[in-house]
Amino acid sequence: MWEDILKDFIYLWAVIDPIGSIPVFMAVTAGYSRSVQRQIAFRAIMTAGIVLILFAVGGQLILELLEIPLPAFQIAGGLVLFLFALTMIFGESKPEAEIEESHKMETHQSKAVYPLAIPSIASPGAMMAIVLITDNHRFEIQQQMIATLTMLSVLAVTLILLLLAGAIQKVIGDSGASVLSRIGGLILASVAVDSVLSGIKTYFAL
Repeated sequence: MWEDILKDFIYLWAVIDPIGSIPVFMAVTAGYSRSVQRQIAFRAIMTAGIVLILFAVGGQLILELLEIPLPAFQIAGGLVLFLFALTMIFGESKPEAEIEESHKMETHQSKAVYPLAIPSIASPGAMMAIVLITDNHRFEIQQQMIATLTMLSVLAVTLILLLLAGAIQKVIGDSGASVLSRIGGLILASVAVDSVLSGIKTYFAL
């Protein structure tokens, strides 16, 4: 039992990638106060948690009803993730007017949802992973609940790392944050491409 939990934790850690979410968080919260950054972090984790729980409960049923194979969903999600990664790599710094505008509540609420909660934390890979490890055809309700709790524990670690991101940014400065953001974008692009290729391979293997 504990071996299965550990296996699921490592699997979910890889697809949610809490460390990889730090540069994304720093990119979308640049110029915000610490209190606003905390609000964005909590909202992003809550949103990601709700989305992943919904996929754990009904994701498999929805995809089956729409006759959408999991690999197709993985490919589409990978493409979305890749497009965002490109904006992290080639995006320019925000002008002062845009930064000031971004302090509006509705703006940072939306940023907490996209791109932080989706597709960075609740990535297409994470959505697919939670569907797979809660497969109704293979696992009982108790096993599905344990897998869901394991997913929530990974999200809890992600929240802690995001709350510490402000201190990290303070140490490395704006230029360091910019470099880290572009490196994170490159890594994110690699993950996205891997997701697409894996989805294509699985699709044609069906």
